[in-house]
Amino acid sequence: MSDELGGRLKAYEGRTAAVAGAGRDPVNLPMIRHWCEAMGDANPAYAGPEAIAPPTMLQAWIMGGLTGHEGRSQAYDELLGLLDEAGCTSVVATDCEQEYLRPLRPGDEITFGTMIESVSERKTTKLGTGYFVTTRTDVRVGRALVGTHRFRILKYAPAQRSQEPPPRPRPVVNRDNAGFWEGVRHRQLLIQRCTGCATLRFPWLPGCNSCGCPDWDTVEASGEGTVYSYVVMHHPPFPAFTPPYAVALIELSEGVRMISNVVGAPYDKVRIGMPVRLEFQSYNEELLLPVFRIREDAT
Repeated sequence: MSDELGGRLKAYEGRTAAVAGAGRDPVNLPMIRHWCEAMGDANPAYAGPEAIAPPTMLQAWIMGGLTGHEGRSQAYDELLGLLDEAGCTSVVATDCEQEYLRPLRPGDEITFGTMIESVSERKTTKLGTGYFVTTRTDVRVGRALVGTHRFRILKYAPAQRSQEPPPRPRPVVNRDNAGFWEGVRHRQLLIQRCTGCATLRFPWLPGCNSCGCPDWDTVEASGEGTVYSYVVMHHPPFPAFTPPYAVALIELSEGVRMISNVVGAPYDKVRIGMPVRLEFQSYNEELLLPVFRIREDAT
């Protein structure tokens, strides 16, 4: 991309963007009624013998349906082709705006034409560097201009993304689970124990599900457990994670269950009932997480 390209693109301003056409149907009451029902709009101006069409229906009267209209103009294809050649191969719609000059009424026959209204200077965005292209559609009844519809896209060269893998997301720590994460920081897996009925619970909760007692202390898990159930994550690929990988529901020897990653065996070798042992793995240099390694005697 260069300033020279910007000048070449500017030359297309004012040229036709799409083949002119006519609305497939006149403005009509059934379509107005369906629109109002879908939008939940009960304005009395849109019903009865003196009904007008909702202004926001402007584009509805000119849409081509499943078969579409005849297509883009040669000038618009050339414009997009120049951008493609310059590496601006990606496109995203950014916004649209409409102007209403007079209400449309049942029986109005709609015609329209679309032009390339403007091409911006070169812009750099988070998505990449490129040009904003705005087209304007003029909507007419007879010779009278009744509304305009502007549609803007960004045609851009995608920004180069860092090759460094993104950091692992950090767990949400709140007053109910802060004690658990403090234990992890010291390489301890702590389980809550109700001081009223001695029931162990995980995940951490502010009160006991068995007796309702709000008081509790903790016991440190031995770290021994088995795979109670598991899934293999293939899709979607979340940032910082490389699928496929196994996520398991681990039943600890103390009787509670927790979700964690399974390491030490290929994802397709994990099986229900496999014995596992707790270990702590560091991520991002400052994030410590409990995971479970398949015991050697299980493989």
